[in-house]
Amino acid sequence: MKSDAINLQSELGKLRNSLRFFAMSFTKNREDADDLVQDTFLKAVRYADKFEEGTNLQGWLYMILKNTFINDYRRKSRHQNFVDESMALSADYLVNSSGNLGVNKCMNDDIHKALKMLPYDYSYPFIRYFEGYKYHEIAEELNIPIGTVKTRIHGARLVLKKNLRMYKDGLKTNH
Repeated sequence: MKSDAINLQSELGKLRNSLRFFAMSFTKNREDADDLVQDTFLKAVRYADKFEEGTNLQGWLYMILKNTFINDYRRKSRHQNFVDESMALSADYLVNSSGNLGVNKCMNDDIHKALKMLPYDYSYPFIRYFEGYKYHEIAEELNIPIGTVKTRIHGARLVLKKNLRMYKDGLKTNH
């Protein structure tokens, strides 16, 4: 088994430049391409048991790289959509959100304070979910059941909603 890992690492090293070139076609940025290749290598090592001996290693790595890029892109898009929606919702509470940076800063400060009040076991899964990670990804990262992840995220939402309600209600009464 140890020799298999050494062989895989040797093969990965041989394919690094072609993978970097392929990654550049997606990212258009050398640092991002290098990160994408590194992520691909990590996944290749992690899922080496899924690779079928005698099949095209380079094709398998290209598929991992492409899927990693697509998943990261989707994750970032979901995060951006969530941020855009949050900003649109906050506009409902502000008379002129574009001209009132002080109020926006106060809102962000209140959100960060409320997050810091949460226990780490609740805040970390909530933040990861907000960043676009799926429940099963968070569960795998933290090595806890998916149900526990869902419960903690839900609990974090309830506490944040309660703690931030005062601020929201305060804005409504000032109008």
